[in-house]
Formats: sequence, C-alpha cells, structure tokens
Amino acid sequence: MKISSNWLKDYIKTELKTERIGEFLTDIGLEVEGIDKFESVKGSLEGVVVGKVLTCEKHPNADKLNKTTVDVGNGKVLNIVCGAPNVAEGQTVPVAVVGTKIYAKDGSFFEIKEAKIRGEVSQGMICAEDELGLSDDHGGIMVLDETKYEVGKNFADYFELTNDEVLEIGLTPNRTDAMSHYGVARDLHAFLSTNQQKSEFEKVSSVALNNEGSHSFTLEVEDTELTPRYIGAVIENVKVADSPAWLKDRLKAIGLSPINNIVDITNYILHGFGQPLHAFDADKIADKKVKVGTVAEGTKFTTLDGVERTLNGSEIIIKDGQDNPMCIAGVFGGANSGVSSETKTIFLESAYFNPVAVRKGAKFHGLNTDASFRFERGVDPNITRTAITHAIKLIEELAEGKLTGELLEEYPKKIEENYIIIRFSKIEQILGTKIHREKVKEILKALEIQVLNDIQNGFEISVPAYRADVTREIDVIEEILRIYGYNKIDAPQKISFTPVKLSANDQDELENSWARTLQSLGFNEVMNNSLTSVKDETDAVKLLNPLSGDLAFMRKSLLEGLLQNAVYNINRKNQDIKFFEFGKIYHKREKYEERKQLAILVSGRNDAENWLQPKSATDFYNLKAYVKVLLERLAIDYKEVALSDERFSDAIEYKSEERTLVRIGKVAPQMLNDFDVDQDCFYAEIELEFAQELRSKNELKFKDIPKFNKIRRDLALLIDKNISYQELYQTAKKNKSPFIKNINLFDVYEGKNLPEGKKSYAMSFELLNEEKTLEEKEISHVMDSLIKSFQKEFNAELRS
Repeated sequence: MKISSNWLKDYIKTELKTERIGEFLTDIGLEVEGIDKFESVKGSLEGVVVGKVLTCEKHPNADKLNKTTVDVGNGKVLNIVCGAPNVAEGQTVPVAVVGTKIYAKDGSFFEIKEAKIRGEVSQGMICAEDELGLSDDHGGIMVLDETKYEVGKNFADYFELTNDEVLEIGLTPNRTDAMSHYGVARDLHAFLSTNQQKSEFEKVSSVALNNEGSHSFTLEVEDTELTPRYIGAVIENVKVADSPAWLKDRLKAIGLSPINNIVDITNYILHGFGQPLHAFDADKIADKKVKVGTVAEGTKFTTLDGVERTLNGSEIIIKDGQDNPMCIAGVFGGANSGVSSETKTIFLESAYFNPVAVRKGAKFHGLNTDASFRFERGVDPNITRTAITHAIKLIEELAEGKLTGELLEEYPKKIEENYIIIRFSKIEQILGTKIHREKVKEILKALEIQVLNDIQNGFEISVPAYRADVTREIDVIEEILRIYGYNKIDAPQKISFTPVKLSANDQDELENSWARTLQSLGFNEVMNNSLTSVKDETDAVKLLNPLSGDLAFMRKSLLEGLLQNAVYNINRKNQDIKFFEFGKIYHKREKYEERKQLAILVSGRNDAENWLQPKSATDFYNLKAYVKVLLERLAIDYKEVALSDERFSDAIEYKSEERTLVRIGKVAPQMLNDFDVDQDCFYAEIELEFAQELRSKNELKFKDIPKFNKIRRDLALLIDKNISYQELYQTAKKNKSPFIKNINLFDVYEGKNLPEGKKSYAMSFELLNEEKTLEEKEISHVMDSLIKSFQKEFNAELRS
C-alpha cells in the first residue's frame, strides 16, 4: 500500500522527516518497505529558464534545422540549434540550459550538453511541452506570452508543481484500520503522542450539508445481515470533467490514474478514509429505486471491464427497481450504470457490507479491487456517513453538483464495539516486564480504546469497531506492546525449556533427523506454496474460492515447486542445487487424499569446485546414495523395481510390503523445458507417513560393538549386459548365511578381452561372526553358496 507524505500531513502535523516517519511506522507494525519520490513534472523543470529568441536563421549545413541566439537573462546569450518548425525571432520560450535533465515518460533522461550540431555550436535546447512533461503535445516549441513570462526567471516559478515522498507499506491483512491515509495517521499519532514526540492529529467527522429540494428515490435493503449499513445520496446538476491538478497529483502519487472528477473523488475518499464509495448514473436507475440484496442464480451481468459474468445467487447485488443488477456490491460496478461524460445526476453509495459475503463474491468471479480488498477485511462501519458527506462536499466544489433531498439510510442495528477485560498480570506474563498502569491507560486512549471501568487487576475496555482484528485480550496486549515499543522489551538472559523424550512413533523426530542429515550433506531446505496452477486437472483438488487463477489448485507433486526454486537460483548463477522440502500433496480420486512427502532435488555439481578433485556433475546415483543414507535410519527391508512416471525419463522406486516408499528419477526433458531449466535435474520423493509406519514397527535395540574383525572377500563375475547390479544384490541378500553383513559393487568393466554381450562386475562381501573368529571353511562355505546362486540365477562365470 502506498502512502503519500503530503496526503498524510492533511491528518497529522509533525516536524519529522519522511525517513523518520518510516522508521516509526515500521516499529509499530506498518512495515515501510521503501520510500520513493513523486514529482508531478519529472525533474520539476529544474534548469529550465524563460528565454527570448533574438535571432533565427537557417542552419548552413541542414535544411530542417535553425540557428538561433537566445537571451536567458543576466546578459547571457546562448547559441542554440533548434529543429522546431515554429521557432521565430522575437519569441519568448522555455530554454533548457546546459546540465538540465530532460525526462522521457519511462523515467529515463538525457542531459543537455554543449555540443556541435552539423558544425554549429549549440548551448541549450528550446523545449516543446512534451519534452518538459507538461503534456503530450509535440507540435513545436512552446511559445510563451511575453507579458506574463519574464526573461531569465526559472520556468518552474510559473507552475504549482507537486513534489512528494511516497511510503510503500507492506501491510498485513489484519490491519484494515490502516488501509488509508487517515488510518496510518491515527496509528502514527498514537505512537508519537505516547513516546514524547510532538504531533497534532485532526480527527475527521461528518460535515454539514446543504440540500436543496427533494428527490423521489427510495431505498430497500433486503437482508440486513448482508448489508448492515447503507447510505445513499442523490446529487443533481453534476458536470463530469477532468479533476483539478491537486487531486490528480494525489492519485498519481500513489499509483492511480485519474479518470474524471466523480470517479477521482470516490478514489480520493477511499484512499483518504478507507471507505469505498460507488457512484451510479441516477438517470439509469429504473423506477428511481435502489435495492440491495441478491438475484437468482444464473443471472447474467456485465461489469465495468466489459465482461459478462454469470452470478451464483449468493453475491450482494445493488439493483434497480426492476431487479436489474447494477453492481456487485463491494466488488465491481456494472457497465450500464456507471458514470460517463453524459451523466447529469448521480446516486452516491456509502455502505458497510458483510465481509464474508464480499470475499466469496470477489473470489468466485476472480476479481480483486481496492474496494473488495477493504470490504472483505471489514471497514469501519462508523465512518460510512463521514465519508459520504466529505465526498458530497467535494462533488459540490469540483463538479458543481447539488445535493437533492435527504440522505437515504438503512442502519437498523448498530454494530457494537467489542468489550474485553485485560489483566495486568497477563500483560506482565506476555511481555516479561511491567508497564505502569497509567502508561497502559495512556496507550489505550491514544488507540481510541475506551477504558470503561478500573478493576482490581486490570481494565474493562471497549474496542472501536474499526479494529475488526482486536477481539481478544491477547490482541489488546499486542496493541499495547507495539505502541509501547518492541525495542523497549529486553531479551531474557536465559531461556528455559523442558526436554521432551521423542519415541519411534514421533514423525516429527524422523523429519528433524532426516533434515539434519541432509543439511550435513550440504542440502538447503525450501518451503513452497501448496496452492498452484495445473495443466492437467485429472485428480487435482480445486479450490472453491481461489485467490487467483494461478492459485486455483492444491499441488499434486512437490517437484514443480522445487524446479521453480532451481531455475530462480540458476538464473542467479547458483547452479549447484541441493534442495529438500517437507510438504503435503493432494489428490482427488475415489476420495480426497492428502499425503506428506520428503522431496529432494539435485542438479549441477555434486561437490564444490576445487583444485584437488576434477569437475563432477551430480547424477542419478549420487541422489540414490543420499536416499539410502536416509533409509538406513529406518532399519527396514525394501526392494528396487523399475518405475514408469511421465515426470521422469529414467526412474526406479523402492517398495516395502508391496507399497511404494520412494521414487527416484531423472526429470524428463519436457518438464525441464516447461520451467526453463537448462541443466539435468534429479528428483526423489519419500512417502513420509509410510516411512514412519515402517519405522514404528521396528524396535531399535542397542548392542555392543563386535569383538571380532570383519572378513572381506571379493568376486569378479562375468555376466550378461542386461543383468543389473540390483538383481545380483537381491540374490545375495536372500542367502541364508547370518555372516553376510555388507555387500558392495566396487568395479564395472565393459570392453576388450570380454566376450560379446558380456560385462564384468566386481563385488565385495563383508563377513562377520559376532561370537568368534570365522574359520576359512566357514568363509568358503558362504562364498561357494553365493557363487552357486549367481551361476544358477544369471549363468554367471568367475573371472580370474
């Protein structure tokens, strides 16, 4: 949200500089992310002076250029080459002298320098309106009235230029009270007034109105639960035109484009007070009746953007006397009832709509407007009349309109303030320090929170309705703390905690253990949004009220988010990727499914570049090794099988109890192209709940380190090329000998001196008898049984 410094000073008077105000706002929770300068005319015409053309003659070396001499005051005459067709001797003109910056619309600029143009010296520039940023007119140089403009004076002196500083506030969604300049000023004053800083705050209230005659409009609110408060005004003889410069500049400063005086006034009130308004062309309201309610499901309605929308029947709709929709209340106006240049009479609306209903309507239609942003979070119901009266005054002043008859209002049940009891003991417990009772009262008063009664251990208070987020004692304590000052609370000298014994049934312990392991291996943890868009909606879980079209589904896989993380890093020259994420995925099959996974993505080099090791790109087997390190902690049996998955070009999966535990694969080229990733990526996902289920079945037992040494024996096997090491490994694991403790593949050879279609695998086997030293005949028995198994299963031969 953008806050204009000039606009802010309409409500609060302070001598603080904008940078200091930004620091204080950040301290009280309105985090200022940046401060930008705004100039109604870029460059503020600095360096532009009024000059008089003394002579003008054709350039000797260019047909379309003129050579002029220009008096710029103080006896200084400049030689200027000018290409404008309308330049002539005796004209009074704006001149940009050497050093002046001339700005383009996109903010870029060039600096005027003394130069030779086709052989003639030019010491400045005679300017057109668009070159100075005064208009888009480039019909020629500006010719000024010599009776009004004095040669040698700064050109800027003849304009009321606006220079402003704009604060960009990263507002949290709960702070609806600060979604306006008035709200920010009120919060800033609360802090300044309780922290020995001078400030004067001007509290706004309704202004007196002078209405003329009467009108025949009527108002009907069909459901006061959907529309607790509604005010309407009929204003006649309106002249729709451009807004004055000051109003345009206010809106431009915060990034809004001026439209016309009526629309600009409603935007001015919206961003000034935080109350959205809407203006209808009153002559287009059938039967001169405004109805607020709902319409039948399936009703067609064309909004201001020209899109025909199908209403679902639950939206709050502003209708005319014949139930024709004119506006989706609090969200977006209609194309057929809006204010145009032909409008003479307007119906001005100020209301408080049910926040939940507005949010549902906005999300259903995928609309996010300044009005809906505020209404769906809860605006101040007590500023409704104040806002409309100020708007009417502005319309009378800027559009020559006249308020006709009385305001129409429906407010059958007042929205009450929130009553809360706060305890000093609770404040002390939360903050860890004591705040004097009178200081607490002072802060509450500054926040417009009324202290109703003093009680033994605290106050009974009344929270104003504009603080929709302050509903509990802890909320009030937070308000006290942020105004008192977070920086005044000392950090504790020691932190106490109670250690908790974790068991094998605790999945959090498994996740923490795996996270620590991966971090020790050089991985970084990431967290991605569960909301995403999908190309294939099969099995996808779609949200009923999505935030946007790009966030309409729950993610089906963690891979997409990790690829986005990868490309973000690769584009910033961080090409060696080791990421992991714990997260949930969602599917809609026979029923809704929600599973938690650990996802791992690797890409680039496996090890950091150094002089000792050659460059080595990570690969499928590096990732497989990382996964095995994690699975070793489960102490479970699993088998490896091939996997067909469109996400991968090559993949395997580990299964246990005939269920998938892990999927590992090389990400398919098409998927990498979709995310603009230009290097190989390898991905693994582990089913966390299943891993925990397997883990909980195993009772871990501790035993002494064996007293006897392991014995190693190697086998070099000649086998068919189509046989994988995994097949050999599984066959060895089936051996009944209790002495086999570890199996490893340490060499693969394919090449000369081997029969065609064959390859050689060199495998090592570690044997151990934990009760005594193994005898050679026992070792031979185990190795012979392994050789027989390999010969029988794979027709393997021993290589000498």
